[in-house]
Amino acid sequence: MSDGAPAAAAGAEPRTGRPSYRAAGIALALLGVLAFSLKAIVVKLVYRHGVDPVTLLALRMTFALPFFVGAAWWAGRGGPLPPLRGRELALVGALGVLGYYAGSLLDFTGLQYVTAALGRLVLFLYPTVVVVLSAAFLGTPVTPRVATALAVSYAGIALVLSRAWTEGHANVPLGAALIFGGAVAYSVYLVWGSRVVTRTGSMRFTAYAMTAATAVCVGHFLAVRPLAAVVLPADAYALVLLLATVCTVLPVFATAEALKRVGANVVAILGSVGPVATILLGFIILGETMTLLQLAGALLVVGGVLLVTIRPAR
Repeated sequence: MSDGAPAAAAGAEPRTGRPSYRAAGIALALLGVLAFSLKAIVVKLVYRHGVDPVTLLALRMTFALPFFVGAAWWAGRGGPLPPLRGRELALVGALGVLGYYAGSLLDFTGLQYVTAALGRLVLFLYPTVVVVLSAAFLGTPVTPRVATALAVSYAGIALVLSRAWTEGHANVPLGAALIFGGAVAYSVYLVWGSRVVTRTGSMRFTAYAMTAATAVCVGHFLAVRPLAAVVLPADAYALVLLLATVCTVLPVFATAEALKRVGANVVAILGSVGPVATILLGFIILGETMTLLQLAGALLVVGGVLLVTIRPAR
C-alpha cells in the first residue's frame, strides 16, 4: 500500500555526496512516487472490467509476493540473519495482515466511491496519522509545527470533500472514510513495524509481512468468491499485473534505494509530487474533474504533510 519502503529506516541519510549518486537517488525517488501515483488510476481501470475489491486484492498480492520473497532471499545472501522467535513472527504476520490486507482492502473498497485524485489525497495523510500514533503510544511530543501541519492538512481534505458534497456525491464521505481507515491501518503497521525491522531486516520483514497478508487475502477470496471470479479478460489481467509490479513492487524498492542515496527529507519533498500527479492522471486517463478548489485543497494537504515529514535544519 505504501509509496515508500515499508518500516525501513525512515530517517535514513544519504551515504555520499557524489553528484551522480545523488542524481540517481532523486530519479529513483521520483520514479517511486510516479509509480505509486498510478495505483488508484489502475484500480479504477480494473473496476471497469467488473472486478470486485476482494478479488483484485487477492490477485495483486499473489502476483507481488514472489518479488518480495526473492528480494528477501537476495538480501540475506551476505550472511545468516538471526532466527525470529515465535512471538516476533506472530507480530510481523499480524502487522502484515493489518497493513497489507486490512489497509489495502479499505483503500480498494473506498476507491469504488471516490475519484482517484481524492483517494490519493486521503491516503497521502498517513504521515500525519503516524505522528498522532507516535504521540499517543510512544510519547513523541506534538510541537506547534506539527499541530499546525495537522490543521493545514485536514483543512485541505475538508475543502475537497466539501466540493464533492455540494455536488451531490452522497457516497464520497463513505469512500473517504474507508480510505482514511486504510491510512490508519498502514500507519499502525509503520509505527510498530519500525520497532521490529531493525532485528529482522527490512526485506525479510516485508517478505514475511507480505506472505501473511497474501495468505489472508487469498483465504478471504476463497471464502466469499467462486474460483470463476478469477476468470478475467486479458486486458484486466494486464492491469492487475501492472498494479502488482509497477504500482506495488517498484515503488518499495525505488524508494528504499532513494532513502539511502538522498535521505528522508529529499524523498519527502519529492513525495509531494504524488497527489498532484494522480490528479493530473485522473483528469487525463479517467476523465475526472480538476477544479481550482480541488487543487487548493491538494496544496493544503501537501503543505501540511511536508511540515510533518521534513525535518527542520539544525
